[in-house]
Amino acid sequence: MQFGVLGPLAVTTDAGEQVVVPGTKVRALLADLLANRNQVVSADRLIDDLWGDDAPANPAGALQVRVSQLRKALNDAEPGARELVESRPPGYLLRVDAVDVGRFDELARCADVERLTEALALWRGEAYADVADAEFARAEAARLAEQRLVVQERLAQARLARGEHDLVAADLAELVAKHPLREGLRAVQLRALYAAGRQSEALDSYADLRARLAEDLGLDPGPELVALHRRILEQDAGLSAPPKAAFIRNSLPAPLDELIGRADALAELRALLPRQRLVTLVGPGGVGKTRLATETARAASYPDGVQLIELAPLPAGDAPVAEQVLGALGAHEAAGTTVSPADRVVTALRHRQLLLVLDNCEHVIEPVAELVARLLRDVPGVSVLATSREPLGLTGELLWEVPPLPVPDDGDLDAVRRSAAARLFVARAAAQQRGFHLDRQTATAVAQLCRRLDGLPLALELAATRVRALGVRGVVDRLDDRFRLLTTAQRDVPPRQRTLTAVIGWSWDLLDEPDRVVLAQLAVFPDGCTPEAAEQVCRTDLDALARLVDRSLVVLDDSGPAPRYRLLESVAAFCLERLTHADEVRARHAAYYTELAERADPALRGADQQRWLALLDAELANLRSALAHGGGLRLAVALSWYWFLRGRLTEARRALAVPGDPEQEARAAPWRVGFALSQGAAVAPDDVRAAVVADPAGHAAWFAANAVIEHGDLALASELLPTGAADPWTEAAVLTSLAHLAHANGDQATLERTATRSAALFADLGDRWGRLRATEWVGGLADMRGEHERAAALHREGLRWAEELALWPQVCAELSWLAWLAVQTRDYAQGRELAERAYDLAVEQGSPGALIFAEMSLGLAARRDGKLDLAVTHLSRLADLGRSESQPALYLPMILVELGYAVELGGDPDAALALHVEAFEAAEAMATMRDAVGPLEGMASAVRSPEVAVRLLGAAAAARLATKSPAAPAERDDTDRVTARLRAELGPERFDALLAEGAQLSPSEARAQL
Repeated sequence: MQFGVLGPLAVTTDAGEQVVVPGTKVRALLADLLANRNQVVSADRLIDDLWGDDAPANPAGALQVRVSQLRKALNDAEPGARELVESRPPGYLLRVDAVDVGRFDELARCADVERLTEALALWRGEAYADVADAEFARAEAARLAEQRLVVQERLAQARLARGEHDLVAADLAELVAKHPLREGLRAVQLRALYAAGRQSEALDSYADLRARLAEDLGLDPGPELVALHRRILEQDAGLSAPPKAAFIRNSLPAPLDELIGRADALAELRALLPRQRLVTLVGPGGVGKTRLATETARAASYPDGVQLIELAPLPAGDAPVAEQVLGALGAHEAAGTTVSPADRVVTALRHRQLLLVLDNCEHVIEPVAELVARLLRDVPGVSVLATSREPLGLTGELLWEVPPLPVPDDGDLDAVRRSAAARLFVARAAAQQRGFHLDRQTATAVAQLCRRLDGLPLALELAATRVRALGVRGVVDRLDDRFRLLTTAQRDVPPRQRTLTAVIGWSWDLLDEPDRVVLAQLAVFPDGCTPEAAEQVCRTDLDALARLVDRSLVVLDDSGPAPRYRLLESVAAFCLERLTHADEVRARHAAYYTELAERADPALRGADQQRWLALLDAELANLRSALAHGGGLRLAVALSWYWFLRGRLTEARRALAVPGDPEQEARAAPWRVGFALSQGAAVAPDDVRAAVVADPAGHAAWFAANAVIEHGDLALASELLPTGAADPWTEAAVLTSLAHLAHANGDQATLERTATRSAALFADLGDRWGRLRATEWVGGLADMRGEHERAAALHREGLRWAEELALWPQVCAELSWLAWLAVQTRDYAQGRELAERAYDLAVEQGSPGALIFAEMSLGLAARRDGKLDLAVTHLSRLADLGRSESQPALYLPMILVELGYAVELGGDPDAALALHVEAFEAAEAMATMRDAVGPLEGMASAVRSPEVAVRLLGAAAAARLATKSPAAPAERDDTDRVTARLRAELGPERFDALLAEGAQLSPSEARAQL
């Protein structure tokens, strides 16, 4: 949808149909949003802008009605357009780029007559004509009016430079009359009048300005105008119009459509050209070098103009480049001459000041370089803007690499709208299929297409021609066969640009055979590679790689910690079709990455952990490819710890499922069991024992035993944890598991000893993940002791470490810990916010354990904040999940207690009591008597006998003292509520006596009171 404010407010569909926006207030609302486009405008400000002091009784409701009417008008004209008007606190936002002001601003930065004329043609009257008197439009309208005048002045100057002095003098008469005090405008008029032979009129105009300035402002003309007046009086020859023959028109083709996504590039190149005599635009085929060069040159200002030299028609090799330049210049060879073509070019240009645009130099690079070197040396007035897939390699050459257009990271509609690649595709597709537009239905497919085509403009334009027949989703679905898909029947396109195959083949054909072999072998790297990997897998050297980079077929990416060579996806697909001996190359690829993973595995448990994580992250696509082409179980085992750290449990299980030799099977067994348990799968205890038998003291055995803990089988975990660790790292890891068990059992002494010792060992090893895990249980100990501030500080530090290492499952855990602590200290809003962050991240990562912990905090926060229905939903789901385990889940007692409180507060004490009893029995079955305290307190809240209730409170209080587990502030809220009720019902003396009786009971004896 297109919007216009350079005149009365105008709205049209992408197909050019007028959109009726009904009602004065609705049009004013749209104008206000357009004046502040892509920014949130508060509701209060919109109300003030639309009604001022005459606001309706319900201004917010009235505004909402106008917004609804605007959305309906837009959507009726173009389905999906209602989404352009977004509700964003504290108001509304109009998300739009297609506004005539944007096009005007872009054109206004140019310097050529054609673009400046096009800019002024966009105006249909005064800006914001419908609402020009409104306060919200006044400043913007004034700014645009001033900018329009500036463009009119610049256009007059550009036309004057082209010799159109008669026309300029005539055209400026009315404009000067409207703005008689504008000195810049008057100066152009004086020049035009003088050059047109109207010296007396020029002097009269100056006198008129001087008189007006003196009368209206008490000022004299500025020094530049005074100097111009003196030159007119002196009849300075420099002010005379040059002879018509001196003007050389630019030979650039007229633009047929809008250049999209290159505004910044144009601005940078236009600033470079006056300072650099040789600028070469380099980049892969189809990236848009020619179009960018011609649009850059169109705005260039050279006394003798711009000359485009098309080199693509020349044959490859030692082609007659100089003759091609002479032909474009219109220089004809005299009969009998013996002067070389290069000398004739130099002679023809020696006294000219112009810009030569040499397009498509790569296939004639040597003769082009020879001629350009001669021109730079012998013709000082000539500058060269070249396009090529490789540099000319000359002194003074400035290389400007033309990148593909930025692609959207995901399918979010806002992100896709901001992407230059998407804007180009949508514009070209809309030109092919009337009514095609970007909305929430098409955004995901458009984003995927842009990424698959690497943001390559030509590929995007070829894809757009298929939308009419296939739809955008159909085009995306067929990209695996891109070379048959991406063709065009447009007759005005050069043959080398009619198919994607031809574009890439043009560069391929210019390579020597050895370089073709290397390029084809580089295609086995699905996401680029390091120089070392390229040398080993492709059996090549850096010189060959450098040649391919120079020819824009390989991209050198040095944005990361180490440089990488990459192929655009389309280039890779082209090369894979031409790869010979593919099995041998893929075998070398798999062998290289298997060896890399085996080197990385031990390093992931030490001081270089972060560096190796980043390295494996960068190589993930290659590692996956190696797994599929020969890496097998050996590589899968080597990657197991990396997958765990990164939370890729499903990928690990899938890779470890492939068969291997007996030694590999034995090494893989504990990892298979551990990952299965981590994803909630049921594994029989004997199968777990059998899996670790081959290496019971190794870190894989620890991994399997640690996973058992999450299933609540604490006895089996204790049995399987290595007792004679094979190395310091495994010893430290075992201690974290023992700390976990101690936390579950409420054994504070063991928890303190194991967690502290584990943290020290991991610190010595430099393993930050290990320190993070150990610190988690140190924080758990602080929580048990009621030291909530210290616990929160420890977990905040853990969160920082986890985020630095990008250990997203651990980030979930730390967020959930912090949410838990916030709930325990009655900060329910903070607890809910942290838990929601943890939950969203856990869903994204597919981490079952993290998901449970996060939902636990959501349920607790909701229950203790009085949101009982929401609490019951969360807690019931967790309770059902915990009950479904072969062993009761460790979290089950606490969840049942919280659910019991929610049910009791909802008015069903009998159902609540049953839940508290179930919680007690689960804690008893797991022998975690610390977890039996909460159920006792819960029973006291629900049991009908006040005497029994008080004894239960006494037993619970005694158990808390025995286990050194004081109630958190939020937990005290429940016991305080029950205590107050019972004390009031029984009286203080009777209450205290029963409380003392209960303190003499063990938890089991207290349970028997029911």
